[in-house]
Amino acid sequence: MPRVWQTAGAVVLAWMLFFALAQPVAASSARVAALQAALKYRGLYPIAVDGVRGPFTSRAVRRFQRRRDLAVDGIAGPQTKRALRSRPLGARPLRRGNRGWDVAALQFRLQKHGFPPGGVDGVFGPATTSAVTSFQSANGLGADGIAGPATIGALRGRSSSTSPTVPVGAVRFLRPVQGPIGDGFGAPRAGGRRHAGIDFTVPYGTRVGAAGVGTTIFAGWNSGGYGNLVVVQHRLGYTTWYAHLSQITSWVGEQVSGGTRLGYVGSTGYSTGPHLHFEVRRWNTPIDPVPYLVDCPRASLQALSTRGVGRLGGQPEGFAPRAIARRSSALSSVSSSTPFSIATSRIVRREAIASLTISVARS
Repeated sequence: MPRVWQTAGAVVLAWMLFFALAQPVAASSARVAALQAALKYRGLYPIAVDGVRGPFTSRAVRRFQRRRDLAVDGIAGPQTKRALRSRPLGARPLRRGNRGWDVAALQFRLQKHGFPPGGVDGVFGPATTSAVTSFQSANGLGADGIAGPATIGALRGRSSSTSPTVPVGAVRFLRPVQGPIGDGFGAPRAGGRRHAGIDFTVPYGTRVGAAGVGTTIFAGWNSGGYGNLVVVQHRLGYTTWYAHLSQITSWVGEQVSGGTRLGYVGSTGYSTGPHLHFEVRRWNTPIDPVPYLVDCPRASLQALSTRGVGRLGGQPEGFAPRAIARRSSALSSVSSSTPFSIATSRIVRREAIASLTISVARS
């Protein structure tokens, strides 16, 4: 009997992974994250809240609609949202002790800005208070831990001041490999698309290092063209992407610094030959990496790190120590709440991350 259960579990897990890697995915949004959190609270959404509408989200909506005798279409329209008691973000000031749809949306926006609240569960607790306070301090707002109009406006990218939403300071990233750059950012691609990053033309098997301090949020196969892909989350909404790898040595939740080995150069996915496709994104929007790069021979990584290279405005690119701990804790809780835990796998089931692509990196 145990062998039967193990076989059944393996089959279901394999099906979930196949389903995840086969689906095209749109950009994430706070509204979808709030919907997922509301459904998860009711026991209808079984996986991690990621803000991307996919098959698990639609299935959970249909289950809720059947439960409440609503029109079953898998779309969270006005009637479904009323039944879920949705409240838009900004309808009230949010503070510790609040619960609901708008709190989940707040938590998701904080997470995307690089201030993780320890999870997206719709409960305004101590971790969310700390994240709000940190975000307010970074934006020059009154750090009272209450998400009022000014804080929510800054999270949405709107601010009444003339200063940037997030003061990035001197943003710099280390080169992930030492070598020449081939195709640059914005180079034309088939179908009128543009290259979303830059290509380092280096030999197969070249060691790939992290561009700065951060946390690995994806390490596995991407079906959107990137092949073997690693994504590292840094502070202030920045992520760095390392694609077409021959081998991945990082894992989800790993805390990295400049030069930490992430994998080796390859030619997986949509690739015409061995090279490293490297992207810098801010809030999931690709930007030209070149102005942010500094040359750094491997032997000098430690010395440069002590002088502030690979930091954002004097602060590490990755999360502050407490924030890193909250992020790691959130990853642990996500894996433990999943029916079949695959936290130790190099391919992690996420409804969105398997093909997080605004424009496919055909290079």
